[in-house]
Amino acid sequence: MSVIRDKITELLSMKSYPEKLFYDGNLELLKRTKISIVGSRKPTQYSRTQIQKLSSLLSKNGVCIVSGGAMGVDALSHSGAGASNTIAVLPCGIDVRYPAINKNLLEDIAKDGLLLSQFDAGFKATPWSFVVRNELVVALGDALVVGEADIDSGTMRSVEFALKMKKEIFVLPQRLGESEGTNKLLKDGKAKAIYDMDEFVAMFSTTLKGKNSSIVEDDFLLYCSKNPTYEEAMKKYQNRVFEAELNGEIKVVNGVVIRLT
Repeated sequence: MSVIRDKITELLSMKSYPEKLFYDGNLELLKRTKISIVGSRKPTQYSRTQIQKLSSLLSKNGVCIVSGGAMGVDALSHSGAGASNTIAVLPCGIDVRYPAINKNLLEDIAKDGLLLSQFDAGFKATPWSFVVRNELVVALGDALVVGEADIDSGTMRSVEFALKMKKEIFVLPQRLGESEGTNKLLKDGKAKAIYDMDEFVAMFSTTLKGKNSSIVEDDFLLYCSKNPTYEEAMKKYQNRVFEAELNGEIKVVNGVVIRLT
C-alpha cells in the first residue's frame, strides 16, 4: 500500500480534495481516458449483459473503466474491462477485500489494475464511506454511465455528484417499470441513452490519439489465446466466458477454449 503524492487533476472537481489517497497497482491507468460506471447491486439479466458488453468494448478501445468494486453492476464493469484495464475505488481500507464475494476480482485488480482508497489500512466500510467512495468514482471519469438504478437508490447519489461536477451522464435504455431512476433521468433531460454502443465508444476512443501511446488488449482474450480448458477459464473468468461465447469471441471445442477474434 502506498500514498499518491501528486495531485490528480480530475479530483479537483470534488467538493474537497482527498486528504490522503492510498493505492495498490498501476498508476499509469490514471493517465488514460476513463469512464465511470455505476449501478444496481442486483441488476436484471439485460443490464448484466449490456454493462459487461459495454465495458468490454470500451476496454478494447483503450478506455479505462472506473467503478466501486461492489456486487452487481460494479463487478460486471470491472470484469468486463479486464483486471488490467480497470480502477476499483474502495469504501474501505486498501487491504480489505470488500465485499468478500469479490475477493478474487479485487485481488486481480490489485495485481494488474489499480485499487484506490481514501481510508487507512484496516478501515471497514460504513454507510458514509460509500458516499465518499461514490464521489471519487464519479470524479475520476470523463463521463458517467449508470447501468441500472431505482429512484431512491445509492446510485442516484452518484448522479448528484456528476450533475454538480457537470459530467455527462449516460444510461442504458430500459423497459417501463424497470430502472425507474435512469428512466427519470432521461425524462428530465439529465442523461442521454446509449442506443448504439459502437457510436458511444467512438466518442471516447478518438480522444486516445496523442493521449495514450498504446491500446491495452483485453486480458481475458489474451488468456484465451493460450487455449485454456473450459474449466480453467470458468474458474478465472466466469462472467466473461458466457459473454465472450455469446459475442462470438471464443468457442469451446472438446473442453478447450479457442479464441476467435
